[in-house]
Amino acid sequence: MNKPLTTISLLAGLGITLFLAHPRKTSAEAPSDEHSKIQIGYAIAPVPLDLKGKNRGLVGLGSYIVNSLGGCNDCHTSPPFAEGGDPFLGQSKQVNSSKYLSGGTEFGPFVSRNLTPNRLGRPAGFTLAQFIEVMRTGKDLKNIPPPLPSPEVNLLQVMPWPVYQEMTDRDLKAIYEYLTAIPCIGSTTRCTP
Repeated sequence: MNKPLTTISLLAGLGITLFLAHPRKTSAEAPSDEHSKIQIGYAIAPVPLDLKGKNRGLVGLGSYIVNSLGGCNDCHTSPPFAEGGDPFLGQSKQVNSSKYLSGGTEFGPFVSRNLTPNRLGRPAGFTLAQFIEVMRTGKDLKNIPPPLPSPEVNLLQVMPWPVYQEMTDRDLKAIYEYLTAIPCIGSTTRCTP
């Protein structure tokens, strides 16, 4: 091979490698820095947030994860969209804020759980440690029926915990902090201290 052709080939290969390795951003992509994600999280939160005593950065980041990446509303709000606000019907998206994350979606014999904070301010009634355990292991700490064929298997069957278990501790703490800031939905005994 002659030297000019070899040089051109090497430079072209280097150019293609640099082009492919350089991060590209489209207008549809959310900014990757955490500050921007926090701002977006606040902008897309579908319910009023109680920020008293909360870490505002974690609440915003948690909202970003729950409402843009996690798809939590799709399963934990029944129905997920308000009347006339179903994007799958070509309507402008409007989350069902009156039932937001309060559970009730049926998946065969399984029903999605209420993630809103209880009267103690605990999302789904869990401490942070319990919440992280559920997200990492899929253990059904509440032992809610239906029972599985094998009594030693006590794992959530619809919840995509095998995906969420890969989240960082900070991401899981942010989700938890956000869930502590949303309104409690349920009976008065569940919501009132």
